[in-house]
Amino acid sequence: MEIIPTKRGKREAQPQLSPYDVNLLLREHEYTHNFQEDNTIRSYESNQLSSNSPCEDTRTEASFIHKNAFICGIFDGHAGPSCSQVVSKRLLRYIAASVVDRDVLRDQIAKGCTSQSFLRCHNDKVDFVKDIKDIYENSFSSFIATISSQEAESRAAAIENAFVSLDNDLSEEALKQRNMLTMSVAMSGAVACVAYIENLDLHVASVGDCSAVLGVQSAETGQWHAKKLNNEHNVDNIQEVTRILGEHPAEEKDTVIRNDRLLSQLAPLRALGDFRYKWSHEIMDKYVIPTFGPNVVPPNYYTPPYLSGRPEVMHHVLTPNDKFLVIASDGLFDFLSPSQIVTLVGDHLASKKYLEPMKLPPGDVKLGEVSDILGKRKAGRARKPLDQNSATHLIRNALGSTDYGIEFSKISYYLSLPQDVVRLYRDDITVTVIYFNTDFIANSTVKT
Repeated sequence: MEIIPTKRGKREAQPQLSPYDVNLLLREHEYTHNFQEDNTIRSYESNQLSSNSPCEDTRTEASFIHKNAFICGIFDGHAGPSCSQVVSKRLLRYIAASVVDRDVLRDQIAKGCTSQSFLRCHNDKVDFVKDIKDIYENSFSSFIATISSQEAESRAAAIENAFVSLDNDLSEEALKQRNMLTMSVAMSGAVACVAYIENLDLHVASVGDCSAVLGVQSAETGQWHAKKLNNEHNVDNIQEVTRILGEHPAEEKDTVIRNDRLLSQLAPLRALGDFRYKWSHEIMDKYVIPTFGPNVVPPNYYTPPYLSGRPEVMHHVLTPNDKFLVIASDGLFDFLSPSQIVTLVGDHLASKKYLEPMKLPPGDVKLGEVSDILGKRKAGRARKPLDQNSATHLIRNALGSTDYGIEFSKISYYLSLPQDVVRLYRDDITVTVIYFNTDFIANSTVKT
């Protein structure tokens, strides 16, 4: 039993977990996928550590079936896990159908395609139960029938439309079916960050406060730099606050955002689901209040909708200096800054290279050069990380880092907090690290 300082400054007794137990907890949900094909992405690594029970974070990663492209997303739920669980399985499929060639889409429709006809998910172990799956498939069929008759949009516009269309479907399904399954999805919510990668084009679409950070390494100095690829939609984003205030009458300027939250309740200023901040008074009176009670209506609910599921979409053209992309829920950024995250992954990447078989440079190699290589490998092995998985490495550092390195007792403390209080000290943490194929990008850059 060890006495550890708490977040509130008090000191409480917590059971000391063993290193074995800590590693089991940290590595329980880690996943690694290596790509055999020669393309933009070499591999990705992901992991998740829950705080809520059940966990309100979800993640999905998939390759395209009809083109050489990759897509993945991090989804952070609130007011329960229902919306994040549903959105994580459906949103990427809406995007996939939106960005394939229209001829391919029409051909698939003629063959009787389903929502699973466009992506090959890499770590998807569950599916919807039949009744709810049929509802979702009907919505997807209507969606692709609509877009197949339209002209192809830009990638950014297609991704944006996929977000908005799914959000609209969540609303219509809840109001049409009016069962607890569809209503629980509509009454809960989820923020999202999605990365879509095709050749050298990287698009990042987000609503809410998940984040994407690009790890860029200087070719001259080898130094790492962090480049944020999205904006969080919360009260720290002045443009976002201005946008919302401009959508409502001036007399509401003191109530639309209060206590740093939308209508004094919701921290993210954009989200999927959360229709109690979107539906009209008529819908709330007819369908919501009779089931959930009058307290479900937010205070000062005068001129809905107050919340949007429309994403911001950023476009970045990859260069050989872009080495990896980290997308994560805000639980990671509560502990680590973007620059710290990039440095940790960069160092982790370098240390893993020393564990690979030694390769001598081409041509005649002098004995002194071999000695230097061996010396560097020996020093690198001394810095061998505890975790092969870089997402696990980030979570370990998030919980345990100090000015003097990783402190085991600090990690043990965070992992042994009782379920009824753990949410006060840390959030769910979900991380995906995507490694780029530098040689492929360099060759593609030369060709273009």
